[in-house]
Amino acid sequence: MVTILYAHPYEKSFNHAILETIVDKLAATGRDYKVIDLYADGFNPAMEAESLRLFSCDESADPHVPAYLATLMASDEFIMIFPIWWSTMPAIVDGFFDKVMLGGGKAFQYAPDGRLVPAAIHMKRTLMISTSEAPTEVFKDFFADYFPRNVLATVGMENVEWYNCPQTSNGSDEHRKAFLSMIYDKI
Repeated sequence: MVTILYAHPYEKSFNHAILETIVDKLAATGRDYKVIDLYADGFNPAMEAESLRLFSCDESADPHVPAYLATLMASDEFIMIFPIWWSTMPAIVDGFFDKVMLGGGKAFQYAPDGRLVPAAIHMKRTLMISTSEAPTEVFKDFFADYFPRNVLATVGMENVEWYNCPQTSNGSDEHRKAFLSMIYDKI
């Protein structure tokens, strides 16, 4: 199954067009998928005191966390769709990783030397699809290197591909259509 993590609050956004493109391709090829729409779900990205207390017990007070984890554990492909705001992912995506990636054999566990290693999530393919105004090169160190190596790999998300559409708002319609076509082909 493919899990799609969608993080944009506006249904007429280009990010939503990306989501629709991916869902269309998955449906056309008969692949099972589930969309986790963080904004529509009302997901709270802030780590509140009770969830932080429970985190050390590999649990969460957030009612979304068990379902999100079950979906991730049942998937072998993960697709994230989000805008780049202030040179990084929105807080709601960061909060998803903070709250959902629980230890104790769920998302990760500790190796004897203290390193985080994957547990019950095993993604054969992980795609990050982002939009920005600034050129893609500006964000490359974080999205193409640091985040895949230091976060995604530690929770079992392998074979990471990152595709960014720069100049989303001020670029041409042809530019955006070409990006959607490229994404359709990559799915």
